[in-house]
Amino acid sequence: MADRKKIVYFLCTGNSCRSQMAEGWGKHFGGDRVEVYSAGIETHGLNPRAVEIMKEAGIDISSQTSDLIDPEILNKADYVITLCGDANDKCPVTPPHVKRMHWGVEDPAKATGTEEEVRQKFREVRDAIRERIQLFIEKEIR
Repeated sequence: MADRKKIVYFLCTGNSCRSQMAEGWGKHFGGDRVEVYSAGIETHGLNPRAVEIMKEAGIDISSQTSDLIDPEILNKADYVITLCGDANDKCPVTPPHVKRMHWGVEDPAKATGTEEEVRQKFREVRDAIRERIQLFIEKEIR
């Protein structure tokens, strides 16, 4: 019997940007070895800049949805990874079998400046999340 896929749940405040990017990268690098979900304490809708910046990197997240934390997924997850302090502080208690991690990632939606400066901040965050997830998948998901 094959081992079941590991379940990874990325959480953020609004599930609009960072956790959406993480879900996209998780699916990309994890392939069929992992089930990847993302959610938020609130739902703010999918950030159009996140969709655009991920598309530049060849990852289509346009069909993903902004969802509230689902207790069922939370309870069956192998890994719960929070991407912002707010989600880390407010995330419901996770069962003992869940490996909980916190990756503090800057919120690109709060970037200011010219359109190009804001887009560059989104790219920096996208690439930082990509690196973390590549390492995570290599190290944790066998």
